[in-house]
Amino acid sequence: MSLCPGEVDFDGIWSRIKYTIERVLAWQPFPKKEWNDNFSDVYVICVSNQESLDERLYRYTKNFFENHTRDIHKRICLQNESLQNLLNEYYTHWTKYQTGSKHINSLFKYLNEHYALRKKHDYMEHIQLQATENETMEIGQMALEMWKAEVIKPLQTNLIKGLLAEVTRDRKGERPPETIVRGIISSLIDVQAYDTKNPLKLYQTTFEEKMLEEEAEFYENEANRLWETCNCSQYMQKVDIRLAEENLRARRFFDPTSYDKVTAVAQSKLVQAHQSALTSECKQMVQAMKTTDLTRMYTLLKPIHTGFQALLSEFEEHISNTGLGRVKSLHNENEMAQFVHVLLELHKEYTDIIENVFSSDQAFFGSRDKACTKIVNHRFDQRRACMSPELLAKYCDSLLKKNTKNFTESEVEEKLNNVITIFKYLDDKDVFQKFYSKLLAKRLIHSLSASMDMEEGMITKLKLACGYEYTNKLHRMFTDMTISTDLNQKFTNFVNDKSINLGINFSLLVLQSGAWPLGQSTVATVNLPNELCKSVSTFEAFYNNMFNGRKLTWLQHLSNGEMKLTYLKKPYIVTCTTYQMAILLLFNGTDTMTYREIDSHLQLEVKELKRTLQSVLDVKLLTKQPSEEKDLTVCTFNLNKDFSNKRTKFKITAAVQRETPQEVEQTHTSVDEDRKMYTQAAIVRIMKSRKVMKHNLLIQEVVDQSRARFSPSTQLIKKCVEALIEKNYIERVKGARDEYSYVA
Repeated sequence: MSLCPGEVDFDGIWSRIKYTIERVLAWQPFPKKEWNDNFSDVYVICVSNQESLDERLYRYTKNFFENHTRDIHKRICLQNESLQNLLNEYYTHWTKYQTGSKHINSLFKYLNEHYALRKKHDYMEHIQLQATENETMEIGQMALEMWKAEVIKPLQTNLIKGLLAEVTRDRKGERPPETIVRGIISSLIDVQAYDTKNPLKLYQTTFEEKMLEEEAEFYENEANRLWETCNCSQYMQKVDIRLAEENLRARRFFDPTSYDKVTAVAQSKLVQAHQSALTSECKQMVQAMKTTDLTRMYTLLKPIHTGFQALLSEFEEHISNTGLGRVKSLHNENEMAQFVHVLLELHKEYTDIIENVFSSDQAFFGSRDKACTKIVNHRFDQRRACMSPELLAKYCDSLLKKNTKNFTESEVEEKLNNVITIFKYLDDKDVFQKFYSKLLAKRLIHSLSASMDMEEGMITKLKLACGYEYTNKLHRMFTDMTISTDLNQKFTNFVNDKSINLGINFSLLVLQSGAWPLGQSTVATVNLPNELCKSVSTFEAFYNNMFNGRKLTWLQHLSNGEMKLTYLKKPYIVTCTTYQMAILLLFNGTDTMTYREIDSHLQLEVKELKRTLQSVLDVKLLTKQPSEEKDLTVCTFNLNKDFSNKRTKFKITAAVQRETPQEVEQTHTSVDEDRKMYTQAAIVRIMKSRKVMKHNLLIQEVVDQSRARFSPSTQLIKKCVEALIEKNYIERVKGARDEYSYVA
């Protein structure tokens, strides 16, 4: 056979090809040789020298498919006795036609390529025309186009009506023929698949739009019926089932692009339309903590924008009320451990609920955090500041100082981690810092810390929570302790080198006044006994020689020492404060002294002198005359030479005394002063950066910058602004009442 035959019997070849096409579309068997010969026939026509044979073959094939699809339409119409018969007949013919047209398209592969490309000047033009002109479609595409034009469009009304009826039957619990329904719906997509721009247009316009309308009507009626017969819990249960069924139905019958649309319509009619009725039950469900109903309500409302806001609000309010009720009676120092324990239990309880009931939704974690913040910062007595920062600091103190509870380090570490959980909810973190630093100072000065590693670990936790600036002074306190150890060693070397005999063992701590909260302005001083004066003067000379220009301030009220009593039947070692030591050393040269004599020697503040004398009387190292007299100023004090104690080493009083209400008030006053300075610094920092700023924007910026330490009130910010105007840091912009500018 010649590759380019001259004379071709087109009619003979076409009759063979047509016969094959008819048998392929009818799913009738034929010899493989005949199929292979048809490939050669198509090739012969396409390469023939005779003009337009390929175009003629394309036209004959198109006419064949047109007549064939019209014939199929007539046969389907004969079964139009019922919509179900119509669907069955349509599906049978479509299945054969679709499969046959794919095989026929492969049979005409050479015609598709040869005929299409011959009519195009370049490939890009070929692509453009192929999408717009039926004459240049591939045979397979043209076959689908004929089906759409000659079968689907004439039957469209009844076909869609039948499909919708089957889908509705499925919603009512009947089981339609799934393969047929799915196959027919797929045909609406397959016949348009060649359209690369909008392959789903036919499916969407003829079926999907009407299907969504019927779905909306069905579920609107279903929702009204369910509300009439069910309570809220039962309604949600049935709606949950309905939505799951509709989701499954969409995957059984429809195109994936319809899944979300179908679900959205069902949710709109079953949930969103009745959202107010559902959310009205939130309060009762949350209070009763009906976890199953809450999970179901959350699942139903989540897809709706702001759907579960009411549920969030009720959940937050429930946590707040529950927590406030539990901690209401625990705001005192004796119950600080219980206060922390209750808060942690509350936090864990509702964290578990969020994880198990609300799928760990971050919005509910946010509600938990808001509620915990409200509980932790609540002021049960509006005349007093919130007690939580103070209680939390004192709870840390109880964990970190030496005590008889015998917690292991791992247990203390766990409890400190729990403290940080609550600490993060504090608004007044600066109040916590103030109390914590005072308690830390006492632990360090009096060597009461159970473990320095745990102390430093806690400060690291605070730094991670609030930043380096928050813990800067705490770090400096630890630095001072290390420096003091080195300084004591150097002083010892100095004394040895100079051959100075101090007469006592002497060590001290040199602390930076800016880092330690020691309240120097209210310290009572005492005239030191001669036994201590040499040590003090020697150290001052040593220190001034080492650090020129530094000033030492002696904090005698924090000092303590050990005295050995040798005038009794057996020796005793007494640990006492500097004030107590000064009083007892007066009795080295006499056995009896009046109050006036003691006062003239010590020059100690009256209140402190009376308190110190009373503490020595309480342990019976001294006695007074008259013994029943309560006014110590008229008494005479005698050294008790009959003193005895079971212990040979004892303390007169505890070195660390509990804070008085006045000291607590002073701490809060100090916090207020620090806040003023911090706020003024923030305002200057902001104004220096912005140069000019509106009043409201300035307030908001200050609040944002201060939030990590405390929440400044608008009144505080206004006072600080006025103070800075007086100091000429900022000024009001002329002609604008609510605008400030930075004074460079």
